[in-house]
Amino acid sequence: MAQGNLARSLNKERLDNGLAVRLACRSGAFDGQTSGLAYGYVQGNLAVLPKDWAQDFLRFCQANPKPCPLLGMSEAGDPAIPALADDLDIRTDLPRYRVWRDGKLVDEPRDIKSIWRDDLVAFVIGCSFSFEEALLQNDVPVRHIALGINVPMYRTNIATQGAGRFHGPMVVSMRPMKPTDAIRAVQVTTRLPAVHGAPVHIGYPEQIGIKNLGKPDYGDPVPVENGELPVFWACGVTPQAAIAAAKPPFAITHAPGCMLVTDLKNNQLSLF
Repeated sequence: MAQGNLARSLNKERLDNGLAVRLACRSGAFDGQTSGLAYGYVQGNLAVLPKDWAQDFLRFCQANPKPCPLLGMSEAGDPAIPALADDLDIRTDLPRYRVWRDGKLVDEPRDIKSIWRDDLVAFVIGCSFSFEEALLQNDVPVRHIALGINVPMYRTNIATQGAGRFHGPMVVSMRPMKPTDAIRAVQVTTRLPAVHGAPVHIGYPEQIGIKNLGKPDYGDPVPVENGELPVFWACGVTPQAAIAAAKPPFAITHAPGCMLVTDLKNNQLSLF
């Protein structure tokens, strides 16, 4: 998603921690994508489902830890998730949301207070925006950050492991890299399974069902230069493909690129 007018007018240097980003979203001062914001803080994808669908979705996350590494979940009807932040309202603290009915996308509101229900359970799933910090710390360039745009994301022919009513294709995010940087990226992200871990595929996008890198299903196109490889990571937009396939009567997700920024620190997620 391209940055909105409000996002462009905001001094992003002020958005240097999780609480600052959440408060800016809550007040309506920020509505853009969150890549590169709140350096050091864990970002998360969102999926919200009715309680009678929540157990199946939890099983889906457990069966698919690469695209759906679960960071936290709420109690039914409670918009807070204390494990992720003390001051957090899941109804207002993301830049933009998506609303789904019977598997169809019907709206992209700025907040979800007017449609929140007592039976809703919120799931927060690890996001690749967190491991991008580790890549940059290891001198691995991340082009979409340099360009100030959203990461490109693609539906693939890689099937997820079905659980209950949830199934569907894996979604991946792509970052172009020189081969030496790709090797380093594998080493760096392997230690961060809570935010997708190592890549699931390198090169040959057609082998995973991607016909045109220039036309991502979500996000913005990013050029792959001569001598570079497209490197693909499992992506937390995968639940949106699963929601489209399972067709629950009601669901809410984040808009691609518009994440929840938590108070957790990225260095807390590293295995070593």
